[in-house]
Amino acid sequence: MPPLNHGNQQPKTPLDADHAWRTTAGRAAATVLFFDFDGTLAPVDDDPTAVRPAPNVLAAIEALAPVVRRIAIVSARPVEFLRDRLGGLAGIDLYGLYGLEHSHSGGETVTEPAALPWVPTMAELAELARAELPQGALVEYKRLSVALHWRTVPQLGDTVERWGRAQAERLGLKVQAGRMVLEVKPPVDRDKGMVIDEVVRDAQGAWYFGDDVSDIKAFAALRARAAADPHFFGVCVAVANPETGHEVAEAADLTLDSPAALGDFLTAAAHHLT
Repeated sequence: MPPLNHGNQQPKTPLDADHAWRTTAGRAAATVLFFDFDGTLAPVDDDPTAVRPAPNVLAAIEALAPVVRRIAIVSARPVEFLRDRLGGLAGIDLYGLYGLEHSHSGGETVTEPAALPWVPTMAELAELARAELPQGALVEYKRLSVALHWRTVPQLGDTVERWGRAQAERLGLKVQAGRMVLEVKPPVDRDKGMVIDEVVRDAQGAWYFGDDVSDIKAFAALRARAAADPHFFGVCVAVANPETGHEVAEAADLTLDSPAALGDFLTAAAHHLT
């Protein structure tokens, strides 16, 4: 089968998923499975607080956890949100807010120290956004970031995004674009790609499942690991959607069409690994 492809190029021949899982089975104890949350494990909802994992996803992850080295959720959501939505799954590592928070195997939540001084700025930004943005825009305060959503008012997308970028420039903050959302966060050098790079340094394989442009950095981290070690086996999987166009799918080795399809895919994978 073809190796993990590099850059944003597609493999010259399609990656066979069953073959990839059989290859993973030979190194399962040294393989890490990474998942984004929104749009990957769970369908996107107009109300971000109402999001829940798709059917079969949690059961499949629970079945896979004992046979792989680690399972990690890497998300823009806070760790506590992830812990709540995952229903107490044991042995899962959680990386929230693009890695500004983390919790290993149900342990305490640890916050990146460099981000903590920015908590008051984020609270003030959330209040300002609620006061100044047009009605219908949704402001999601996450303590260490503020997400500005326009899913229910797509006509306001340009207005909300311009406002968010202007505030980020004024306050010295960073932004991360997403699916009908702009995330404003502290100027701390932390993203999904950095998390993946750290976790896979001594792994023999990894899969990353994501749906959004921020997940391309995670794909790139797997490609870099494969470039450094020809024995490393990595697979990038896009959960495709119309909102990110072809960008994420084109950067991946495999595509699935929904979080529900991911649940079925993982259930089938468990038969190869268990």
